[in-house]
Amino acid sequence: MRFTKMEGAGNDYVYVDLFEESIDLSDAPQLARDVSDRHFGIGGDGLILLAPSKIADVRMVMFNADGSRAEMCGNGVRCLAKLAHDRGRAASNPMRVETDGGVRDVELRFRDGAVSGARVSMGVPAMESALIPVVLDDEPGLDGERVVDRPLVVLDRTFAITCVSMGNPHCVVYVDDVDAFDVARYGPAIESHKMFPEHANVEFVQVLDSERVRQRTWERGSGETLACGTGACAAAVAGRLTARGGAVTHVTLRGGELFLEWDGEGPVFMSGPAVEVFRGDWSTRD
Repeated sequence: MRFTKMEGAGNDYVYVDLFEESIDLSDAPQLARDVSDRHFGIGGDGLILLAPSKIADVRMVMFNADGSRAEMCGNGVRCLAKLAHDRGRAASNPMRVETDGGVRDVELRFRDGAVSGARVSMGVPAMESALIPVVLDDEPGLDGERVVDRPLVVLDRTFAITCVSMGNPHCVVYVDDVDAFDVARYGPAIESHKMFPEHANVEFVQVLDSERVRQRTWERGSGETLACGTGACAAAVAGRLTARGGAVTHVTLRGGELFLEWDGEGPVFMSGPAVEVFRGDWSTRD
């Protein structure tokens, strides 16, 4: 099986082009676990499949490193669009990409004639608890309400959380020093909290000023990653909802930087890099 390793701001995935390869989707979860292993596999945050689409230019099918299927990945969709362009699977720009979280418009950016990144219309954020989803059955009648700076007790701490869906569920938590914060301790505890029936991606965010934040993300099914595109979008939305930010947000992640734009009503736009790391052949394990 031919594969391409790609990364966007350090968020790395193994890509397989289903225009030329054949994979049974029932086998994809185990394949994702195998190829994502950083010691015995290729190494990555998951597996992304480039596939034909009946409603868009191409389709993205995504699996986390633990084999669970994911709706959307902002860094992943930029890289998939680059792969589709470079392989000649789609020629339009902007390119329309079908994902499990909806169709996304991806505007490719070029440097010296090659795709270097993209600006993605990430869709309109869902902020009502029932749409994220967040279960608030301890407070009847709030299932249609927004979760903004709401107290949440986890382990030995109380956090103020803001929840958003960018096609997948996110929980944004503000901290004073994100580099010193124990993400490995609190990330999985929040991800699997009972209020998140589909689990949640958890963003730990430190505000630098009204336009700049530092962020670390605990991704459901993958653990801490160097970057998370939908998570950066969620942080930008949460910043505006909580009056910590404005219409533009520069997000510094451990793997690089992303630029976010949100007018408070329409879709969130995300700009960032898309890089091919290497190509190779994968032989299925016996």
